[in-house]
Amino acid sequence: MRLFRCFILLLFTSVISFAAIAQKPDSAIKVNNGKEVLPDTLKPEKKDSVVVAKKDSIPIKKKHDPHIATRRSAIIPGWGQAYNREYWKIPIVYGALAVPASLFAYNNKWYQRTKEAYNILVNGGDTSKIYPDLRNIDPSYIQSFRNQFRKDRDYSALFFLLVWGLNVVDATVFGHLKDFDVSDDLSMHVQPDYNIITKTPALSVALNFKTKQPKMLPSVF
Repeated sequence: MRLFRCFILLLFTSVISFAAIAQKPDSAIKVNNGKEVLPDTLKPEKKDSVVVAKKDSIPIKKKHDPHIATRRSAIIPGWGQAYNREYWKIPIVYGALAVPASLFAYNNKWYQRTKEAYNILVNGGDTSKIYPDLRNIDPSYIQSFRNQFRKDRDYSALFFLLVWGLNVVDATVFGHLKDFDVSDDLSMHVQPDYNIITKTPALSVALNFKTKQPKMLPSVF
């Protein structure tokens, strides 16, 4: 009888324990290193952090192109000098172009006046259309003036084109010299020498030129 009661008590205790465990959701218990913890308190495992090293940074510097300076100066005077960052030359360029341009306008105006006066005096016509300063001049003199003004006008156009060409040459030359190092790194070494073939003294000159090298920035990790 006593053995039967012990069996009933053990069975009742087992049923109560099983029911308590069954009422608790499976996801509510997590075991970490033998300890019972709630899922809210669990922290995700950290993965090994991988540090990716960036490639060595190389400075990207836009190279100065002298051909661009040439084309720009050929299109608009002074534009190539502006590309070379020589802004102080722009007023000089336009000042040099203004002289032959003004001479061209002046000579062409008087060429048209003398031409018209000569045609009227030689071929006949309304003398009132002759410029007042040319009405009392002999046609032979007017012809000479006409030829001189025409020649000066043509020379003015030629000088204008010449100055424009010099503007292009200046932009091209200084565009090429833009990347050359003009600092103290330039050196010249002069030393006496002796030519064993001709058996005469000589003088040797050595020039060292250094071009600008791009600076490397340190790697960034």
